Amino acid sequence: MAKSEPAPARPQFAPPSVTSPEVLPDGRVVFRIDAPHATEVTISGEWNTQGRGAGEPLAKDEQGIWSITLALPPDLYTYTFSVDGVRTLDPANTWIKPATGQIQNIVEVPGEEAAFAQIQPVPHGDIHIVWYDSPATHSTRRMHIYTPPGYDTSGEDYPVLYLIHGGGDDDAAWHTIGRAGFIMDNLLAAGKAKPMIIVMPNGKIDVPGFTFFLSEEELKSPAAVQKRIDTIAKMHDTFVEDLLTSIMPTVEKSYRVLADREHRAIAGLSMGGAETLRVAPSRLDLFAYIGVFSMGLQVGPDAGIKSDFEERNASFFADPKQTNARLRLFWIGSGEDDWVIGDGARRLAETLARGGIRHEFHESAGGHTWINWRRYLVDFLPRLFQD
Repeated sequence: MAKSEPAPARPQFAPPSVTSPEVLPDGRVVFRIDAPHATEVTISGEWNTQGRGAGEPLAKDEQGIWSITLALPPDLYTYTFSVDGVRTLDPANTWIKPATGQIQNIVEVPGEEAAFAQIQPVPHGDIHIVWYDSPATHSTRRMHIYTPPGYDTSGEDYPVLYLIHGGGDDDAAWHTIGRAGFIMDNLLAAGKAKPMIIVMPNGKIDVPGFTFFLSEEELKSPAAVQKRIDTIAKMHDTFVEDLLTSIMPTVEKSYRVLADREHRAIAGLSMGGAETLRVAPSRLDLFAYIGVFSMGLQVGPDAGIKSDFEERNASFFADPKQTNARLRLFWIGSGEDDWVIGDGARRLAETLARGGIRHEFHESAGGHTWINWRRYLVDFLPRLFQD
């Protein structure tokens, strides 16, 4: 009897054997992965609580294809698989969220609820990728800059928003997963916002060996906690130096911006919110509008250690009447289930209230995710430069 030939091996670089993700007409999404030798596959995405859930298990069919069908509200979501405990990208999905931390896949579920951030048939602005020399960081750095529709031919000067990403991302984040350009396009088309230039710089300052979260053992060490606090402060100060000495001068030299405080805003999420707090309150000569998304005071492993926010911004709190006359907007937004900053945003709002500083505090559902940050931007942009 002739010996049977072994089945031919699958080509190493063959096209994906499955379709994933597949958005069905009813809005449900099917995720699939070809992993015939795996014993357990799960999926985790921003639809999980804070993205920290254990992940939903996939079911395996006779061909070794694992799949799951999820009903997700219209929105943009990041996700990854876990194959036998190994975090894995979806090999059938080429839509990747760039990041300096964990790289993830993206899936979009269309629908009216998320239309504000979707590509609509309206006039579109342009995204410029700009490289500049940064003496503060001893490097060449990059930023993304949005110019509104008609910028090239209008001859007008525009107000400017400096919009900073969070710690796990880079300057591409607000353009890609944040959809800042499309959000602005849609608001402009609806007559809900003023045309502006949006500068999205790289807020990440690299420090060898630095991690945003300490281990349980390190959290027990006052020296380790203090070292982390000092390192973060130095990182933020370095970014502020880069912002003031390189980013803003480059923008004001190369773009038609209204270079005065009344036409200049700054906002950031998470780490970017901390960097915003590091510079804006003490420099109302530069910024009239402040936005802080998912960030606040005394958060994370330094909770319980006295914040120096009021001390560093003594002039900001010294004369509330004068500060309120100069401050056009201080907007704070945070998710009620934000495990990263806890009560930090509320503590910031309470500190401002105690100091007599006019501000807005908006608490939303959900947590530390782009699902919230895109919506905060939609609320924030129409409030800028209306006077």
